[in-house]
Parts: sequence; C-alpha cells; structure tokens
Amino acid sequence: MLIQVSPADLAGCRYAISPLFEVEGALFLLAGRTEAGVLTSWVRRMRPQLAQLRREVPAIGALTSLFRRDDNADFLHPAPVSSRREIGEDLAVVRATPLERARAELELNLRGHRTPPEYARHILAADDVVDRLADALQAAWTTLIEPEWPRFRAVLERDIVQRAGRIAAYGWAEGLAGLHPRVTWSAESTIAIEHRDKGTYALTGNGLLLVPSVFANLAISTDPSRPVTIAYRARGIADPPGAGADLAPLIGAKRAAILRTLPATTSQLTVHLDMSLAGVSEHLKVLERAGLITRTRTGRSVLYTTTPKGDALLS
Repeated sequence: MLIQVSPADLAGCRYAISPLFEVEGALFLLAGRTEAGVLTSWVRRMRPQLAQLRREVPAIGALTSLFRRDDNADFLHPAPVSSRREIGEDLAVVRATPLERARAELELNLRGHRTPPEYARHILAADDVVDRLADALQAAWTTLIEPEWPRFRAVLERDIVQRAGRIAAYGWAEGLAGLHPRVTWSAESTIAIEHRDKGTYALTGNGLLLVPSVFANLAISTDPSRPVTIAYRARGIADPPGAGADLAPLIGAKRAAILRTLPATTSQLTVHLDMSLAGVSEHLKVLERAGLITRTRTGRSVLYTTTPKGDALLS
C-alpha cells in the first residue's frame, strides 16, 4: 500500500484517541485473534474477567464472533475525531445507527465466515441488535478498560505530543520512525506500508489521521468517507515500572523514571508513574535546575521535554 503525501498534508495531519477502539482492540486481543506480545501479562490477568463477562453479558460473545482482520461492521467503530473523545460519545454514535444499515453491515461481516453459535445468531438477528452490541461494548469498557484508563490515556497523549513534535520539527521520515516496522517513508513523499492491499491512495491535502493505541499493532483505514487513518501501538506500552533503573544510582530512581517518560505534562507523569503531584513537581524542579529538562507552555498545560544534556545522559 502506498499513501501519497502533499506539502499541505503536513498541516492537515491530525491525531485522535478512541476509547471505543481500545475496547475493541482489547477484546480482539483477549479473544486470541492476534499475538499478545508485550501485553502478555495483561492478557493473562484479564482473561478470567472476560470469561466472567461473557457469562453475564452473552452479547459479548456475539460481538467477538464478528471480529475479522478485514470487513468488520463499520458502525461498531465510528471514526475517532479528537484526542478528548469520551466513551459515551462513541457509544452514542453506535446507538444512533439505523437498523437497516446495521443489518447490511452485519451480513457483509458474516459472509464467507464460520457461522456463529446459535445464541450469537439470535442476538445478531434481533431488532435491538444495535443496542445489545452497544451494551456489550459498554460492559467491556467498564470491566476491562476503565479501571486502567487514566494510565492508558496518559501513554496515548504522551505519544501524540512526542510524534507531533517530531513530525513538525524534523519531517515525516523522522515522525514515522518507529511507528511500525511495516511503515516506511520514501523520498518520493510517499508512505509505504506492507499490506495485502496494494493500492495507492492520495491524501490530497486532507492530511492523515494518526491514532495511537494500547492494543492495536497496526490497522489501516482507507474508507473514502473517512480520513485515511493509521492506528498503531503507542510508545511506552511495554515500559516496565522500573524503567530508568540504570540511571537510578546517579540521579535517583524516581527522577530517572521521569526522565525516561518525557515528553509529558505533570498530570501525565503522575498517572503514568503512579506518583503524587507534589512529588512529581519537586523532581521536575531538580531536573530542570540540573539542565536536564526544559518546559514549554501549551494552552493550560506545561510540557516537559529533555534537553540535549538530558538526552546525552539517557544515551
């Protein structure tokens, strides 16, 4: 797959966070449809909860019977629109789906695949199928994602800040570096993606929508009714609690962890590192006085980033 990028697309590049996308990604992972990788320990911890959830909410099983690598029912995952999206907003869009559209997309979703169990077929054929599937997504959110959402969101927001800054400062090649091994930037202003779809798509000044995710490895949408979208695994998902321990003898474990986590805001650091606001603020002051970090105000937030001196220490 090739995605052609024009100069105007740099300004049009946008980022979004989709709570609903995270719910579906988590279910996809827990259902064993993709490798757990760095999330293996999370999968082991959450599978018993999913089993209990499936017993209590049969529509969860109907929902997971729909999961495909391609041709999934679009109404279940509306396009993300911003980095401040809430799960209630996503589910409201799902619930507003006309029954006729839902039936058509579900039929396409199931065509050519193994027939779901009888109980799932009954749910998928019901007149209230849209609400029942939305209820299943809500239940999965409450059980699997919501308890850890502050930490997950902090990771996603930090990835957006970092990647947006790299694209703006150094261009697409540097900004896309590390996004996924199958995604590369060519000198012909083209994003090349190893994919079964061998088509060529032009952004034509509409920009690209980048969606960091906790659970997605790589997902592409070229639906003409939506912006071309790339969802990818955010940086920092696999960071162990003791990240930065190699620097701990020199500057202290908590300051080392903070340095490893930047760029981030104070609130993101408190969530990601499970530290108090006062403690994070004090450590940031010490690191700033040492010339290891700098800060920039962006709206109501203050973003902390490492200085060249800090980068050299990390290296």
